[in-house]
Amino acid sequence: MTTARQTDSTGRTAEFERHRPRMFGLAYRMLGSAEEAQDTVQDAYLRFRATEPGSVEQSGAWLAKVVTNLCLNRLTSARVQRERYAGPWLPEPVLTADGVLGPLESAEQRDSVSAALLVLLERLTPTERAVYVLREAFAYGYREIAGVLDLGEANCRQLYRRSVSRLAADEARFEPSERVRRELVEAFVDAAREGDLAHLETVLAADVLWWGDGGGKVTAARRPVEGRVKVLRFLEGIAERYLDGMELTVAEVNGDTGLVARHGDTLFAVVTFEVRGGVVAAARTVLNPDKLAFMARQLTSG
Repeated sequence: MTTARQTDSTGRTAEFERHRPRMFGLAYRMLGSAEEAQDTVQDAYLRFRATEPGSVEQSGAWLAKVVTNLCLNRLTSARVQRERYAGPWLPEPVLTADGVLGPLESAEQRDSVSAALLVLLERLTPTERAVYVLREAFAYGYREIAGVLDLGEANCRQLYRRSVSRLAADEARFEPSERVRRELVEAFVDAAREGDLAHLETVLAADVLWWGDGGGKVTAARRPVEGRVKVLRFLEGIAERYLDGMELTVAEVNGDTGLVARHGDTLFAVVTFEVRGGVVAAARTVLNPDKLAFMARQLTSG
């Protein structure tokens, strides 16, 4: 009896682990928080293990429904917390080269985890966000989405159209090739290392926006810095105070090329870039140490 129970438990764990990256990717896209996504997936795992043997016919579909609904519950309270957040709210950065968010083989899949899109998704209601993520990132049909959310197919279609309409004006899509984006970010990093403001100026759009998320835990601009001249002045001040001893590296962050800044073993900041017309149109810097904890563990384990 004990052996059979242990075998069943081992089998369930193995089955769950097969779906873990996909479920983590779903939760992260829904929440914009790697830490909360981890907690959500763990909660789903405990619920999965507690089910009666043979009661779950399609584990992937069952887990997707559980994870989505757990995220919907979390988003209700998260909305209130983010309204009180100190300064701009940005999603937690994640290193994605190892497939932790599931496959990112297409531009659409990479776009679905970009910091730019995750910020825009905050405009949607929790249910709109769920419909959009399931449809765009996981290619769910409307019947499947209806089954996950216990809604009618027609309602899901309407929610999807509404979410697309609310995002359409500002949604950032990948313009240049991955190689061009990487070369641009590398040029930015090289110029930042050297303090070469003249070169930095050539890679920034005239109306560039620089966002910083310190969460009230560390010093960061409470409003975005706007315009090339102001951003250059801002970066010059940052360099004077923090660049000495700082290690700047390029890495795949949220499906695209990003900048990782470390002081010794401490992760200091992570920057993701939005590229348009061959220049940096926006940069989003996460400095809040709470939001860097997940990536810090990724860097350590890597």
